[in-house]
Amino acid sequence: MSVENPLSRRQFVARAAVAGVAVGVVGSVDALYTAEPALGTSGPKVGYGPLIEDPKGMLDLPKGFSYKILSREGTKRPDGGLIPSRFDGMGTFPDRHGGSRLVRNHECYPDAPIPVKGPPIRTYDPGAGGGNSTLILDRHNNVEKEYVALGGTAINCSGGKTPWRTWLTCEETEDKAGVKGYTKDHGFIFEVDPYDDRRNRNPVPLKAMGRFQHEAVAVDPATGIVYETEDAFVAPLGGFYRFLPNRPRGGWGSLRAGGELQAMRIAGVPDLSVIQEAGTVLRGVEWVKVPDPLATSESVRAQDFAKPITGGYKLEGAWWGAVDRCVYFVSSFALTSLGPKMEHNGQVWKFDPRRKTLTLEVIFKRAVPTDPNPEFDSPDNITMSPYGGLMMCEDGLGDQHMLGTTEDGEVFKFARNRVNNGTPEEPEYGELTGVGFSADGRTMFFNIYTPGITYAITGPWRRRR
Repeated sequence: MSVENPLSRRQFVARAAVAGVAVGVVGSVDALYTAEPALGTSGPKVGYGPLIEDPKGMLDLPKGFSYKILSREGTKRPDGGLIPSRFDGMGTFPDRHGGSRLVRNHECYPDAPIPVKGPPIRTYDPGAGGGNSTLILDRHNNVEKEYVALGGTAINCSGGKTPWRTWLTCEETEDKAGVKGYTKDHGFIFEVDPYDDRRNRNPVPLKAMGRFQHEAVAVDPATGIVYETEDAFVAPLGGFYRFLPNRPRGGWGSLRAGGELQAMRIAGVPDLSVIQEAGTVLRGVEWVKVPDPLATSESVRAQDFAKPITGGYKLEGAWWGAVDRCVYFVSSFALTSLGPKMEHNGQVWKFDPRRKTLTLEVIFKRAVPTDPNPEFDSPDNITMSPYGGLMMCEDGLGDQHMLGTTEDGEVFKFARNRVNNGTPEEPEYGELTGVGFSADGRTMFFNIYTPGITYAITGPWRRRR
């Protein structure tokens, strides 16, 4: 383990409004601003101003911005079906004439308030309640069509886009057939085509990519390697994996051709939570073959690897940095009472495949972790803004926000969920999820987890206040 370039000029400590509560976001975040070449290379100078209270009690936004509700849980679709519950990860794709296509996950168990009910030809397991909805929007963000693209999957949490413009949806479970009414094993990744729904018939799990509590994926377009995070919340800690496909050039169905699943190992670092200083560089990253990717008798992360692997608590969002050709992933939080060796309220890691290094780019710290309404906590989905900086979804306690960052690393609030908030009993209820921008940068899309709502946000994005 060594430290190089420990801190850049973009360092900061954001103070919460509640006395005694501090949130620190420190680290070398320059690379994060250039993770997408078509997007901004630095954050805005300042934020967009204070949030204006929404008289409808839905969503507070800065002056000049407005929201449009595209989809709501329980609403009847034109085909007669009800829009399912639990809106989670989402991929945004360009459509013709300036429109957009959204592929949205539904993190549903079979007993969800409104499980996903798709046509039999697009259903993997009739006993499961999760899946994906596809929304087709015109250039004015009017919904032209909404339908179930994939049904019969379980607890679809997040996923990731491929270079060939498909969505990889991830099941966050390890349940097998016979549990909870399932007729097939679950814990797989499925590929969904947002453009040609005929390809979504007869869903095929990508079994070689592993059966575990999948969260998100990121694809290296040059090699076809797929990086996968595991949101394990019970011991042992979740792993960070890579899948070496037999058909690295990609394309629809290429991942069905199989490949090899490997887990990350860093000698002397079994638990990522012990790294508490941003800028720390862990060298000599190795990859160890997973003995049994299907986890036929034991969870993947608990198997007898040739060498001990490195784990992390709640490894969630992942994305590919096209400029520096590195993969980034998030550890949402860590509490010693849940198994990790040390505590934090969010880490952002960068893996460099060429240097074989893992760097802690950002760490979120909170002085009073028991505060019922912390100012900022538990980053989850993160995306790059076309106007520079990050947009981060909160998934924690109290008021839940969409957060942005300036070029100097300061955090600002861009949106506040007024429908509900996170509680210790149901922290995910107020969660914001699935953030992404339209191809022209004019619209930001995101969801409220429950009750499920999909928003389109427009306004003076180039304005600085």
